[in-house]
Parts: sequence; C-alpha cells; structure tokens
Amino acid sequence: MNMNVEIMADRLGLLLEQRQITVAAAESCTGGLLGGMITARAGASVYFLGSAVTYVNSAKEKLLGVPTAVLAAHGAVSAETAASMASGARILFGSDVAVSVTGIAGPGGAVLGKPVGTVFISVADGQRAETRRYQFAGDRGAVREQTVLTAITQLYDFLGGA
Repeated sequence: MNMNVEIMADRLGLLLEQRQITVAAAESCTGGLLGGMITARAGASVYFLGSAVTYVNSAKEKLLGVPTAVLAAHGAVSAETAASMASGARILFGSDVAVSVTGIAGPGGAVLGKPVGTVFISVADGQRAETRRYQFAGDRGAVREQTVLTAITQLYDFLGGA
C-alpha cells in the first residue's frame, strides 16, 4: 500500500478514537485489504469491530442479509448491493457506522456498463447512507489499492473529518 493509504487510515483511526465511534466493514473486491489497513494502526480494537469478506453472492446473502432480489436485479457490483452490504455489516457487528466495497478488480469480470475498475463504496450509520460509484484505472492491484484509499477517505468525510 502506498503512503497515502497509510496516512488516511491513521487519520481515520484518530478520528474514530477521538469521537468514540465504532466501525465495521464489508468487502468483496478488496478481499480483506480494507480491514487490514484500518487495523494497521495500533489500538484499532478500540474502534474496529470486524470485517466480513463476502466475495461470493451467497456470502453477501447469508452474512450481510443482502436480498437475493437485489443481487438478481442489480448484480453484486451495484449501488444497491453496496448499500445493503454496509447496512448488513453495521447490523452484523453492532457498529456505529460501516463501510462496504464491491467492484470488478480485473483483469476479467467486466460486463456491459460495468468495465474493469468499476467499484461501488457505501457508508451507512443507521440513519443515512452514502453510496458512490467509481471508475478506477490500472491492474488488479491498483484497483484494489485505489478502492481501499477511497473507502477510507469516503468514511472519513462521511464522519465530518477535516
């Protein structure tokens, strides 16, 4: 991971600790990298409750409660699925807020309207949710790294960090 990811993860950790906010994650295309970066900071157990790596649809359904109908209608890589994943992770872990990522890291997996690098990131706190679509460039590693940095930044901004 690059220095920017480490710096943002540290800033996020400080914010969560200072505000006594707990966080959980739900990951698909990052396969655990997001949780790994959030927990790279010593003392992360104060605010990080866990991460569900739900790489396949059945895991999204069973662990996070993503409705089969949402997956059928919109696909695993969609705003609707990302929002449902974030909500499900918050409930699963009992956290104040949750962040989710789902996307196509490549090199395969592209479908019509969703090329490689398409990623949806959602942050939810039980009262509101913010879901955004991104298009990242580069190889598989670059897409995953950009996803982690963007998810951490989106969560930081959602919480009003500055």
